[in-house]
Amino acid sequence: MSIGSFLTSIFGTASGREIKKIMPLVAEINGIYASLEDVPIEKLRQRTDEFKAMLQEVRKGREADLENSNMTRAEKHKAVIKAEQEMLDEILPEAFAMVKEVCRRLVGQEWTVAGQKTLWEMIPYDVQLIGGVVLHQGKIAEMKTGEGKTLVATLPVYLNALTGRGVHLVTVNDYLAQRDSQWMGRIYTELGLTVGCILNSMDSRERKEMYNMDITYGTNNEFGFDYLRDNMAIAAEDQVQREYYYCIVDEVDNILIDEARTPLIISGPVSSSGHEKYDKLNPAIATLVRLQRDKVTEILSQLPDNFEEIKNSEESARKLYIASQGMPKNRRLRKLLEDAAYQRLLQSGEREFLLLTNAKAGTSISQDEFFEDLYYYIEEKQHNITLTPRGEEKLAVLLGVPVNDLVVPDLAEEFVTIDEDISLSDAEKEKRKMELDVVHSEISDRFHNIAQLLRAHVLYEKDVEYVVQGGKVLIVDEFTGRILPGRRYSDGLHQAIEAKEKVKVEAETQTFATITIQNYFRMYDKLAGMTGTAETESAEFDDIYKLGVVVIPTNEPCIRDDHEDQVYKTRREKYNAILNEIEDAYHHGQPVLVGTVSVEVSETISRMLKRRSITHNVLNAKQHQREAEIVARAGEKQALTIATNMAGRGTDIKLGQGVKELGGLYIIGTERHESRRIDLQLRGRSGRQGDPGASRFFLSLEDDLMRLFNSERIASIMDRMGIEEGQVITHPMVTRSIERAQKKVEGRNFSIRKHLLEYDDVMSQQREIIYDRRNYSLKEENIKEEILEILEDWSGELVEEYTDPKLLPEEWDWEGLRSELNNTLGIDIRLQELSDASEENVRQVIIDRAVDYYNRREQYFGEEQIRYLEKFVTLRTIDEKWRDHLYAMDQLKEGINWRAYGQKDPLLEYKSEAYKAFVNVIDEINKQTLKICFRAQIRGAQPEPHGLRRALPVQMIHQDSLGMGLAPSAQEQSTGDNRPRKLKPIHVDPKIGRNDPCPCGSGKKYKKCHGAEA
Repeated sequence: MSIGSFLTSIFGTASGREIKKIMPLVAEINGIYASLEDVPIEKLRQRTDEFKAMLQEVRKGREADLENSNMTRAEKHKAVIKAEQEMLDEILPEAFAMVKEVCRRLVGQEWTVAGQKTLWEMIPYDVQLIGGVVLHQGKIAEMKTGEGKTLVATLPVYLNALTGRGVHLVTVNDYLAQRDSQWMGRIYTELGLTVGCILNSMDSRERKEMYNMDITYGTNNEFGFDYLRDNMAIAAEDQVQREYYYCIVDEVDNILIDEARTPLIISGPVSSSGHEKYDKLNPAIATLVRLQRDKVTEILSQLPDNFEEIKNSEESARKLYIASQGMPKNRRLRKLLEDAAYQRLLQSGEREFLLLTNAKAGTSISQDEFFEDLYYYIEEKQHNITLTPRGEEKLAVLLGVPVNDLVVPDLAEEFVTIDEDISLSDAEKEKRKMELDVVHSEISDRFHNIAQLLRAHVLYEKDVEYVVQGGKVLIVDEFTGRILPGRRYSDGLHQAIEAKEKVKVEAETQTFATITIQNYFRMYDKLAGMTGTAETESAEFDDIYKLGVVVIPTNEPCIRDDHEDQVYKTRREKYNAILNEIEDAYHHGQPVLVGTVSVEVSETISRMLKRRSITHNVLNAKQHQREAEIVARAGEKQALTIATNMAGRGTDIKLGQGVKELGGLYIIGTERHESRRIDLQLRGRSGRQGDPGASRFFLSLEDDLMRLFNSERIASIMDRMGIEEGQVITHPMVTRSIERAQKKVEGRNFSIRKHLLEYDDVMSQQREIIYDRRNYSLKEENIKEEILEILEDWSGELVEEYTDPKLLPEEWDWEGLRSELNNTLGIDIRLQELSDASEENVRQVIIDRAVDYYNRREQYFGEEQIRYLEKFVTLRTIDEKWRDHLYAMDQLKEGINWRAYGQKDPLLEYKSEAYKAFVNVIDEINKQTLKICFRAQIRGAQPEPHGLRRALPVQMIHQDSLGMGLAPSAQEQSTGDNRPRKLKPIHVDPKIGRNDPCPCGSGKKYKKCHGAEA
């Protein structure tokens, strides 16, 4: 027994200890529930109103207590929320009992849910009450498939909706959002609350109505995009969302982990797009890939047929390793590596490579020299492809350009050379540097496009990562097997795949607004989630979202029989074993669900079954329209269903008549997914609510996971055991070894998501400042004070720029200062004629003259026109400058990883550059706002605000993170929504002057108090 197991046997699990604390609450809930049987429904609704009034009283009382405190607005908000939570904890037993009682009263009633008549037959079990308490506490409840997670959510949703702040329940698709809002909505309406559902097809007015309900259901994309659109709005009434109070995420692992590599993006057309470059480069890349294939075949053909001749040959080991890095999926190579002896030879070649190229050991040769026979080499685990000098030379010939045009210059080194050139003047040095910058940018762009085309040709397979339908490249979700409509890979990869497949290469877009899934959900005061599989990712939930995971026991014990994995040497042997297993179950009448990881595998197995005349259904990205029908029949006698990652489809498979006696639903996995969670989800389709069932995974050493992470170890085990072709190995040690490989991949994927978050955290702080400022301008009727505050700040910075306390006033740049004032504000002040030419006095004179001039403009054009101009200019300037800033940040992210070659941390470099860029953006916004407000000529009537909203066509994108050099994943672009969206807003508190009294009431000046923190 391990130490961990020993301690668990004494102290119990963390989840067990949590549940033990909750059990007295469950007893209290059930006690109150027993007393409610004869209480009229009107009394229960009246109790809902009483709860609401109690919470309002607590809120107002706490707000009054804090009114004169020196706490920040955020601290006050937290204190009020805490007081409300304490009251909610007090009323929890009665509120949960009321929900349970309403469920009891609804039993036997029927109503329409998503177009289907549905009979209600659910009353929460004790384990579901435990789940409800866990969700209310802001944790993740792990509940197995079929345990009624949808019903569990109603308990904390009702309780928290009593605050009137609005509760959001997030599901994975529109269908489930609509179904659950109509199905569970009856409970809430019986108790006097309102329920809404956000659907993709709704316009702003309908959305606002739904968000104003007590409870709102919807998908993560709808909530996230509404947030972004709200922060692009032209008018306050166009904003649809309220506050971010409490959110429950259904299938929390799918949304907060699987989707977390893919930020939400609203994009629009870029003014100049170079998408045609992929079409031009593609023929050369296709030729290079073909030449590489021929070269790898040639290298492998040089290996003697007799293994005895090469087993101790360093040259053969080296060639085998070079071939594996040149084309890892080469068929001949795979065939050789079925033999454990060749696996050992490959390891020997890898050891030689590491020894020869290890800098710490005193490098003998570079990696380029080691792979000099290849045109490029592939690091499959890292998803990297590197061109060798031979590849660069060949590509230069194929493209008809000098080879230097494919080599990115070292800017730092080149700049040093220019700085040390004494023959150049300072102006000439600057000019040379600017020219070099342009060259560097052009070569970097070309190199980036070449790298993406190589990735498209070498690492992305048709019918595995994507399918081609109707002249479009459509991404297949690796977790669910569904086609992701409109979703696009980012950073030019999608365009590269389009060029590879010879379909139309779509135009480039630019970002208007963006947020990661992580940062969207971290805005909520309280976040909770439900899933069947969260424990394997509990460290990530805790690290990123501060969410604990509590495993809720099943209502009925799970009796599913999970068999050990069966491992074969080759795919062919594995498929034969799967077919024999399917045939055996099929003839006994037992329903079988076969889970595959790609469209290609599902269609391969389907063809093999047809040859054996076995009737079956296929559910993959190409047949998703028949999903509901196929799933409904998957538990019937003799049903055989082949599904691509069926796991995440969120539908219970109910057993048909007589199936329990046959052993229940049999799950067959055709290979292990890189995440253990997806495998557990597949297994969880069987054995629901105490039903019988079975599951088994069939693997081969040729499977991607095995090939990349573990096959050498297992191959050597098979070799020692004398396993012949067609024989199988089944052993707990093998299963553990595979799980270790999966943990490695999960760790890598976690670091990718965390890395993405570190980058977005930089943008998150900037986004908060911009959106706060924009929202203030949007919602305030009169923002003249804000304009004058900008004037005050800008004047101070201007005086600092053109004066110098170390010089006499007559030596200051008075003409430069006068010119800048004239250019920006349209006023001419001869400041050098002042009797007191101190910096503070000059600044005050500028402000006084400017305010006087502004007031005269207001009298001339009219107050209403000027107020409209201020708001219009502020919003338009923020939007334009923020959009340009996002575009610049996209460009920065694209090239930031090159800094690593200069021994610099790309993340620190990104933070530093992003900060400088943001300071410039704020300065530009301030200056541009002042310039237009002070100098614009207003002609004719005030334009209709709605005319502004037709400005640019936008796309909603759920995009991937490749731009930061991370592992690839999909990028969603929900372009189906073409209604005239009202673009949305940004928020800031009323701005306080540096010398004004601090609003906290301390009596100090703002700049000496909370202004210093800001």
